[in-house]
Amino acid sequence: MPKSPPLIGITVDTAVNEERQHYRLGHTYSKAVELAGGLPVLIPGNFPLQHLEELRQRLDGLLLSGGADLDPSRFKGQPHPRIYGINPERDQLEISLVQLAACSGWPFLGICRGIQVINVALGGTLYTDLADQLNNSLKHDYYPNYPRDFLAHLLTLTDHSLLAKILATEELKVNSLHHQGIELLASSLNATAWAPDGLIEAVELPGHPFGIGVQWHPEELLSIPAMQALFSALVDAASRRTTRFPRTLE
Repeated sequence: MPKSPPLIGITVDTAVNEERQHYRLGHTYSKAVELAGGLPVLIPGNFPLQHLEELRQRLDGLLLSGGADLDPSRFKGQPHPRIYGINPERDQLEISLVQLAACSGWPFLGICRGIQVINVALGGTLYTDLADQLNNSLKHDYYPNYPRDFLAHLLTLTDHSLLAKILATEELKVNSLHHQGIELLASSLNATAWAPDGLIEAVELPGHPFGIGVQWHPEELLSIPAMQALFSALVDAASRRTTRFPRTLE
């Protein structure tokens, strides 16, 4: 009997209009998972925290999607007028998911906001606005007046990293749709890619079966083989994951 495709949980943002709250996720996230051979399962931002272990038992991998800003109080960040869309429920859920994944060997990939959540969940900090706080910062906020697949700048990757192996390159151009980014890297993470201005653009959790975060949006660049390879690697790791992987966070 053929093995069932791995289930990949994707975190979902919450939006509010005049009538009600609703969930919001760009369809390219689920498309990327499907093209890689996985089955996407959406995780709402108000998922009950007491059932996270049951979620981990049922899902084979985790994808932390992009979205609005983390609350600066989560990492003692500087207030800034450009901070927007804070959602305490989503913050707590995704931080808890990352900590569970880091301890259990649950394969995970963070995209844009997702890499920032990974860093904060494991003890790092963020610039709350790159243009104001990172010296000689490039423009990173190519939204909303640019196509989401606009290739904004070059990346340099560490040659011995898992990410460089997956992407099969040490340099590539990426899109850029964010105004925040990693300031102090969590001690348990390795930086594996950088923008020309020195901003960390990718991280890995060493010793973990698959724990990667990227600052760009590969789900918007699926016509580039390296970008689809990243989702294929997540799905492959999810298909091989074990339910027991003892680990402690420092």
